[in-house]
Formats: sequence, structure tokens, C-alpha cells
Amino acid sequence: MNSSSTAAIRVGVITDVTGPLSLLGVANANIAKMVIDDINSKGGLLGRPLNLHLEDSATTDNVAEAKSRKLVLEEKVDVLLGGIYSSTRQAIKGPVVEGKKLYLYPEQYEGQECHPLIFCTGPVPAQQVESLIPWLMQKTGAKKFYCPSAEYIWPHIMNKKLREAAAAHGGSIVGEEYFPMDHTDYAATVEKIVSCGAEIVFNTIVPPGLAPFLEQLHKSGFTKRGGQLVCTYFEENMLGLFPAEQVDGMYSCLDYYQTVGDPFSRELLSRYDKLYPGSSKFTAGSAATGMYRGLKLWEAAVKEAGSLDQDAVIRALDHAKIAEGPGGPAEMVPGQHHVRLNMYIGQATNGKFEVAKNLGVIDPKECTQGIR
Repeated sequence: MNSSSTAAIRVGVITDVTGPLSLLGVANANIAKMVIDDINSKGGLLGRPLNLHLEDSATTDNVAEAKSRKLVLEEKVDVLLGGIYSSTRQAIKGPVVEGKKLYLYPEQYEGQECHPLIFCTGPVPAQQVESLIPWLMQKTGAKKFYCPSAEYIWPHIMNKKLREAAAAHGGSIVGEEYFPMDHTDYAATVEKIVSCGAEIVFNTIVPPGLAPFLEQLHKSGFTKRGGQLVCTYFEENMLGLFPAEQVDGMYSCLDYYQTVGDPFSRELLSRYDKLYPGSSKFTAGSAATGMYRGLKLWEAAVKEAGSLDQDAVIRALDHAKIAEGPGGPAEMVPGQHHVRLNMYIGQATNGKFEVAKNLGVIDPKECTQGIR
């Protein structure tokens, strides 16, 4: 019989191994395996091995909720990580709250998740929109934005933040539309973009509706005539799914791109590519950087707490930091449950993202009213 001091520590990960987001979900699963194998190869945590309990949410929210219920309430994992879409986070959250379990959400998202049990390790609007938009307006002189959007919470909040950032610099949103995720006919929208004189398309349409939109926008000649395309979540996994001419010149804003040149980021990428050659690349938009960061910040918190006592781990996690990570160091902002991160503006050029601007360290400015 295992005593609790030597029994394996159970780490639950839920991600989209199948379904429309599987290209990203598989990268999350890979990085979770890689980090947990690393920790185990160095003797584990508190002298105990880590066991990865990986579940496939299949890009389906009720599946994510069932898997969360299984891991939290039946398998009683010690910590839970995962989820890409915000709606998936909300699905995972139900059993997390019910079972009072620590949960780390790794994806860039709309912010505003301020629950005592939840920590977020990807970028939020203050780190993406508030930094990218003034820079882009100054660089291009463009002022008119059009927002084709998917109908869920993330696009609504991103567009609200865009409206504030654009207005503060003399710009405006000239069109804002919301579509079901599987919507495919964007002819009328593209016509409006062209006819209203929009200079920047700020896109929050997501797969599977994304491919038809990009194709129809490209055919309209929008970028050929000097229009700018912005999609803050775009990274190397997404880029490879589209013909280069449809995405060339696109701007994105994330915590890491594969061309970020610091030695640790390069070494991490090289190790990942050797272990997991293939189409699911290690990227920021896939939440893989947030998964790496989440596991390492949690590891640091457990070491500081000196036990798996959840309250002690949460207290330590509130100010946890890592000196090295993809794109640079990271630290939890005390009282905010979100991370201070290096941020980068990327631009798609010949099928890869080049860093157009290293923005340096940016605060999340989340949960400033405190965790509730």
C-alpha cells in the first residue's frame, strides 16, 4: 500500500486531442508529457513521481465537463490543467468548483476569470490588444477597423477592448458582426468590409469558420489594396493550414513565436521538435506555452509549499515565478491569478512568423478588484 508521502502525484490534463482543435490540443498533450517526464527524470516532486492523467475533450464542451468531473471527483487529481476555447474552460470549471480543485487554464483568452481556484497562464487583452493596436495604427496610419467575429464571449470582449484602444488613438470600429462557429458564407461581410473603407480587419472568427472567411477576404483583394489583417491568436500551427498568400502580412500578438531568439526558448523548441516531430508544433496560440508555464509555476508553488496541501499551494502560486520559459520569464501578479509576460507582435512572412516588435514585459491588469 502506498503511503501518501511516496504515492504518485496525480496531474490531470484535459485538451482537444480530437475534433476541430486537435492540431492545437495534441501540442498541449505533448508539452504536458514532456514537462512531466522532465520533472520525473529529476526525481519527481517532493520525492514523489508525477502521473499524467490525460483526457480528450474532443473540442466538445459537454465532453470536457464529463472529463473534468471524472478527473476531479472520481480520480481526485491533485491539480487540473487544460482547455482551449473559453467555453471549454467554463465547462471544466463546473466540476472544479464543485470539487474545490485547483485549476490552471493555459490559453490566451478574454480575461475576467477571477475565481479563487483558477489561475490563468496565457495572455489577456491588456497584453494583446492594448499593446498591438496603438503600435499598428502608428505604423500603418490606419484608423478604421472591421470586426468579423465568432459568437462567443472571447470575441465580444476582444472587440470591446479594441474599441477602447482604437478610440484612444483616434480610430473607430466601422463594422462588427457575430457568426456561429461553423458559419461558412462570408460573401456579404467581405462586401461590407470592402465598401465601408475598412483599413484593418480585426478577425476573431475561429475554426472551422475561419478557412472560408480568409479565402473570401483574400479573393476580394483587401490586403493587395493595402488593407491590414490582424488575428491575435494566430501562430505557427494555424499558419501552416492556409495558403501563404491568404495570411501573408497578417499581424498577431502573443507571448512567444518560434523565431524568438533567446537561448532557453530555442533549446525548448529544439527538444520539443526532436521528441514530437510532425504537424502539432509548439506554439503560443495553441496554449502549449501556457501549459508549459502552468506546470512549471505549479511545480515552483508545490516546492515552496513543501506539500500538496491545496491552500498552501494556492498561496505560493499567487506569487510564483519561473526564471526561464518560452518567450522569457513569467510570474504571477500577486492577487490577480494571471501572469506578467514578455509579449511580441508577430507578422506572417513567407509561411512563418517574424517578430515585428518585442514589446517587453507587460502586466495582465486582470482581477484588479481581487479574486472572488
